[in-house]
Amino acid sequence: MPQATPPDNPDMLIGANVSVAKTGLLAAVEETLSYGANTYMIYTRSNRGGKARPITEFHRDEALRIMDEHGIVDPVVHLSYLVNLASPKADTWEYGVSVLREEIERVEYLGFRYIVMHPGSHVGEGQAYAIGRIAEALNDILTGEEKLWLCLETMAGDGSKVGNSLEEIAEIISRVHHHERLGVCIDTCHNYSYGYDVVNDFDGFLQRFDDIIGLERLKVVHVNDSKTPFGSRKDRHANIGEGSLGLEALKRIVHHEALRGIPRILETPGQRYGEEIDLLLDRTRAQAPVTG
Repeated sequence: MPQATPPDNPDMLIGANVSVAKTGLLAAVEETLSYGANTYMIYTRSNRGGKARPITEFHRDEALRIMDEHGIVDPVVHLSYLVNLASPKADTWEYGVSVLREEIERVEYLGFRYIVMHPGSHVGEGQAYAIGRIAEALNDILTGEEKLWLCLETMAGDGSKVGNSLEEIAEIISRVHHHERLGVCIDTCHNYSYGYDVVNDFDGFLQRFDDIIGLERLKVVHVNDSKTPFGSRKDRHANIGEGSLGLEALKRIVHHEALRGIPRILETPGQRYGEEIDLLLDRTRAQAPVTG
């Protein structure tokens, strides 16, 4: 099987959305090692609903030992898409509050530092209503004693989603009492589709981020190409180098000095993560020796 070693630079944290099927974190770590990656992202529960698998069955201690041996650090957990803290429906909102509160406990058990979440969808009630509703939920959930950052993900502007612009993210943060526990996850596909030209002016985007939110809140980066053009306001991920952002722009972003030590996570189609990480790192994957 083709093999690759993780990046030599410890500040280059790169990985992908990996599976926790059957053996929990052991599965995630094994898949991450197969990509020559040094971080990863998981979902601890199904997006189809139902009761979450007990987090104590995720083989935490053994997985953490293997991660330490191989230099895998700062994994990310993505919150279920079923959570919608902007919903005007009481049962949907209360379900989201309950799931996020439980997810914080689950991720703290694992010892991870980041949960990424989509802010929510206003389903016709408008952005102003949704921002207030999200802040209300986060004020109900966060105690300030959390040992992790809850990272609001920037969205692409499709449908009734909230948190598309940096200003919307900043407004949510400003209304949360324990805002010191809030971070931000940017997504290259979402940002470009919304209308931030991260291809030709990533420095300008980062400066705007710093001015509006503060770069100290940037905790996670989702690295995705886009199937749709600039400003399309559609969330359609493409494989690295096969979309409207292109390989060279994504390489510049991944290697940008401002992202040192920040997990960069691929969520591209087709489970081609090893090949795509190699492209981004200009890395040649050696063939394993033939035995027998």
